[in-house]
Amino acid sequence: MKKRLLCLTTLFLLLGSLAGCQKKEIRPGDVEGFDQGEAYLSIWVHSIEDTEEGQAYKESVESFNEAYDGQYFADIEFIPRNDSGGGYSDKINASVMAGGLPDVLTVDGPNVAAYAANGIIQPLAELTKEEQSVYLPSILEQGTYDDRLYALGVMESSVGMYYNKALIEEAGIQIPEPGNPWTWTEFLEILEELKPFMEERNGYPLDMTFPVGEASIYYYAPFVWSNGGDLVSGDGLTVEGYFNAPENVAAMEYFRTIVERGYMSQAPIDKLFESGRAAFKFDGAWEVNTIYNSYPDIDLGVAPYVVGDNWKGERYTPTGSWAFAASSGTKNIEGATELVKWMSGVESGIRIWEMSKTFPSTYEAFANIEVFQTDENYKALYDQLSSYGHPRPKTPVYPQVSTSFQEVLESAALGGKDAQAEMDKSVERINAKLERYTRK
Repeated sequence: MKKRLLCLTTLFLLLGSLAGCQKKEIRPGDVEGFDQGEAYLSIWVHSIEDTEEGQAYKESVESFNEAYDGQYFADIEFIPRNDSGGGYSDKINASVMAGGLPDVLTVDGPNVAAYAANGIIQPLAELTKEEQSVYLPSILEQGTYDDRLYALGVMESSVGMYYNKALIEEAGIQIPEPGNPWTWTEFLEILEELKPFMEERNGYPLDMTFPVGEASIYYYAPFVWSNGGDLVSGDGLTVEGYFNAPENVAAMEYFRTIVERGYMSQAPIDKLFESGRAAFKFDGAWEVNTIYNSYPDIDLGVAPYVVGDNWKGERYTPTGSWAFAASSGTKNIEGATELVKWMSGVESGIRIWEMSKTFPSTYEAFANIEVFQTDENYKALYDQLSSYGHPRPKTPVYPQVSTSFQEVLESAALGGKDAQAEMDKSVERINAKLERYTRK
C-alpha cells in the first residue's frame, strides 16, 4: 500500500446490461508478441508505467508471456489514478456501462465486495487447496465475497506501532513481547508515565493523527476488532448493531481520552516522531524505509499493536492493498485466472518488493526476501501480518463505511461530540446506501 491510501469515493452507477456490448477484437499480429494460436488476455492496472510499481507489473506480464508462450498472451494497459482517486475507476465505470472491460483488472482490496456486488468482476476459476495455501490468510479473505474467491493480491500491507528505542529505554519502559500486547488500560498508563518525560523534550508520548480519507479506518479499525466489535455484519449488508455497537462506541471514547489527556497533539505536527519529539507513532510499513533512509539517527522499534482489555487473541491488525481480478466481461475465465495467479504469485511478489518495497502476499516470497529474516522491524511487521492480519470490512458500500468511520473519529475523538449519537447518525447514512442491496 502506498503512502496515499485512496478508495472508491462514489457508488457505482446502476449497471446496464453487458449483453451485446463487445470490445474491439485484437487479432494475432495486432500487438507485438501476440501470435497465432494464443488466447489474448487484456489487463488494466491502476499505476503509471514509469514508476517502480508500474515497471514491476510490466515485468510480471512479460514473464507470464514467456511462461505461457503459445497458449496465452497478456497485453497490459496503464491507467493511472488522479489525485482524487479517479481516472482509473472512472474508466472502469464507463466501460461497465458501454462495454469494453478487460479480461483482468486491478482492484483495491477493500472494494472487492463492491466490484463483485455490482457485477464488475466475476469469481475466479476454482483454485486447489494447494494453490490457495501459497497466500497469506488475509489475502484470501480480502478477495472473497459471498463465499467465492474473486481476487488475489500481489501485495499486502500493515501498520506498525513504532517506538523510539532510545526514548523508551531512557524512560525505563519495557516493550511487551509479540502475542502479549498492551491492553487499552495498560497503554494509557504507559502514556501517562511518558507525558512529563516528553513534555521536557517539547513533545508528546504519541505521534497520532486522525487523517482524512482511507488511512483512518486502515490505522484504527483494529481498536474496534480487538475490542470484540465489528463495523458490518458477516454478509456486509447490515450496520445497525454493528457499526454503532457498544464495543465500537468504547473505541471512539478511548481515542477521545487520549486527546483529552494531552497524550497527542490535536493539530498534526510534521515529523514529530522523526524529529525525536514523540515516543510512539502509528504509521504504515513504509515508515521503516523512511526512517532507515532519511532519519538514521532514530533507533526504530516495532511494538505489538494495542488491544482491547478483553482481547482473546483474534486477528485484528491492519491489512489490504491492490489485487487482481477477472472482469465480468472476460469470456476466458480459465485464462484470466491463470493471469491473476501469475500476477499475484511468488515471483511477482518478490519483484514488487525489490522494485517498490511493497510487502508481498505469499509465504514463499517472504521466505525468499532476506530482510524479513534478518531485520527485526520488517520481521515484526511480517509476523504481525501473518499472525493477526484482518481485512477491512467487506461490504458493497465500503466507501460509505470508511468515510463514516473517519467522520466519527473527527467529530467524537477530536470534536468531543457524543460518540453513540454520531455513530447512530452514520448508521442512518450507510443504510440509505445499503437499501439498493437489501430491498427485495
